Amino acid sequence: MLVVLGLGITWILDGLEVTIVGSLGPALQDQETLGLSSAELGMIASFYVIGAVTGALAFGWTTDRFGRRLVFYVTLAIYLLGVLLSALAWNFWSFAGFRLLTGLGIGGEYAAVNSAIDELIPAKYRGRVDLIVNGSFWLGAAGGALAAPFLLNQNYFSVNLGWRLGFGIGAVLGSTILLLRQFVPESPRWLVTHCRDQEARAIVTEIEGAVAAEARQQLPPPTERLTVHPRKSFGLGMIFSAMLDKYRQRSVLALTLMVAQSFLYNAVFFTFGLILAHFYHVENEWIGLYILPLALGNFCGPLLLGTLFDTIGRRKMIASTFGLSGLLLIATGLLFGLNYLTAVTQTIAWLIIFFIASPAASSAYLTASEIFPLETRALAIACFYALGTALGGSIAPSVFGRLIESGSSWQVGIGYIVAALLLIIAAIVEIRFGVDAEGKSLESIAEPLSG
Repeated sequence: MLVVLGLGITWILDGLEVTIVGSLGPALQDQETLGLSSAELGMIASFYVIGAVTGALAFGWTTDRFGRRLVFYVTLAIYLLGVLLSALAWNFWSFAGFRLLTGLGIGGEYAAVNSAIDELIPAKYRGRVDLIVNGSFWLGAAGGALAAPFLLNQNYFSVNLGWRLGFGIGAVLGSTILLLRQFVPESPRWLVTHCRDQEARAIVTEIEGAVAAEARQQLPPPTERLTVHPRKSFGLGMIFSAMLDKYRQRSVLALTLMVAQSFLYNAVFFTFGLILAHFYHVENEWIGLYILPLALGNFCGPLLLGTLFDTIGRRKMIASTFGLSGLLLIATGLLFGLNYLTAVTQTIAWLIIFFIASPAASSAYLTASEIFPLETRALAIACFYALGTALGGSIAPSVFGRLIESGSSWQVGIGYIVAALLLIIAAIVEIRFGVDAEGKSLESIAEPLSG
């Protein structure tokens, strides 16, 4: 629980401010605020994604080299600085720069936090915990959706103040996480493979002592052994050789899942506010209320379906969630293109789709973090997140911003269908290359390079 709260709560804050950006997007087009166009709002999202890609790559290697604990302090500080500065933006370029800085921090968080979670959570619960922690992003999104109508209500705040408060409050709340994280230990797995055996033993002894005291009985002795040859660092050549040679099929799998989920969310969810404003003429202050059920659906999916990834299994659940959400998205794209949807019915359609697609998206991060050796875990998450986001995420917001600006429902509908086809391709690749990792220790899924 300490690990879940100390590391996973970052996603709640990320969801809070990302959704505030989406909900406040139309308001930022007002000349009294930043006066942004729809295309510029799409570019803002792309800047955030580019920052996340850069941060993931830079801090992914750093996490494997210097440890999980150091990096998740640094990346959180960068993230909070970016959020605070976003509240002070004065034009397009300043806002874009501060969003890039925010993305830099959150990209590093993905690598450090997911590595630490997988290495500290028991194998029996690893799948559901990982999915729920990543899915907690949407609790923050729900909070952002609820806050948006209040922040945009000019009876309380001026048009150029409410949106700034949304970022400022998030930064202040996020600073408390820095205090909470001091209680989260370094990964013993990382310590023991990097010549710090005594520290690893001390952490494990403390954890086992607390558990034994609570259970009032001694823990059973371990039944398996693994010989490792510790090193202070592992060269990039050794790491990339493992990813591109021995684990080449797993690399294809991780990349495909990442591209599909990244394109879906950056194309569909984060432009929904613009869709509501331009096609359904929903007032700016009410957009957050339409996004709220989508956020709740995205959180309830991993919460209610996460256990099945540990029981039914990874391959079956990942393939079925990607495939089914893709089929439903094709139907929604066709209905949107034919102008058969309203703001309410489209919201209902997204609620159903994201209930299924959210555990699929979270499973992409779970897959990347558990199917590669310990010494390359953070860098693997970073590489596939960066590649997937660069290919799917950085392009999608700008493209959809222009599609929305065209005013053609068919052009937007075709964009939805393209996103759906990527989901179906991901399902097929999972069936072919998926790894049955449920209930298995990380070392039995992929032997450490130091083994």
